[in-house]
Amino acid sequence: MSKLDNPLEIYKLLPKSNCKMCGVATCLAFAAEIIKAQKRLDQCPHLESNFIEELNKKIIRQTSPEEQLKQILLPLKKQIVTVDFSTSVKRLGAILSGDKLTIKCLGKDFKVDSEGNVISDCHINEWVIVPLLKYIIYSAGNDPSGKWVPFRELSNETIWHTYFEHKFEKPLKQLTDTYPDLIEDMISIFSGKPIKTSFSFDISLLLYPLPKVPILICYTKPEEDIESKLNVFFDITAKNNLNIDSIYRLCVGLLVMFQKISSRHMNPS
Repeated sequence: MSKLDNPLEIYKLLPKSNCKMCGVATCLAFAAEIIKAQKRLDQCPHLESNFIEELNKKIIRQTSPEEQLKQILLPLKKQIVTVDFSTSVKRLGAILSGDKLTIKCLGKDFKVDSEGNVISDCHINEWVIVPLLKYIIYSAGNDPSGKWVPFRELSNETIWHTYFEHKFEKPLKQLTDTYPDLIEDMISIFSGKPIKTSFSFDISLLLYPLPKVPILICYTKPEEDIESKLNVFFDITAKNNLNIDSIYRLCVGLLVMFQKISSRHMNPS
């Protein structure tokens, strides 16, 4: 069993009975409390003591965001050392600059050295570091196929789709409804590109958070009594170039960035 650093990974190992005997409404909520160190595994009456002992060794509980990130990064940095940068350039869609890989993230250059340190001229958001390192380590290097699928088709686990919809897709739709210039900002700030698709939306916008993990954001504006519509699609190859956890983490990080940008525009100092 690998390290467990998010509630969904713990939830998979729980009974999923939602019996409430632990004091919270659902097993997923209990898993979230475990990560926050606000509940103990032995408060679930359905888990055996030897399993609890084993599980406790694997859980990375939240302390400060900085400490949590450090704990997640430690094993990734050890794995980065084993990656041959010179033979990984084509696989990653990267450039080798001396002893560093240069990888574009939303049009910005991010440099990664052989010890997993990330350097960029722009502000480095925490949300991009883990997916970036996992991309370098695990990406199969599959070129995008041009076949777009919703997030639910990347994973067989319904819980991931539910999280994605409620934590990214719906909030992004609400943000775009509130701040219509967000689409233009995605184009100008993040090197987004409007493209033609077979989908029936007002605009289909292509973003590249990572070279071989493109995201397609499709949006239709509200009209009179007709609600707006926003859906996010991924190339079918995405799951081969980045694991589901990191795709989810990347998208939620994008949302935080979009929220900050729109907030600055709507509330100028």
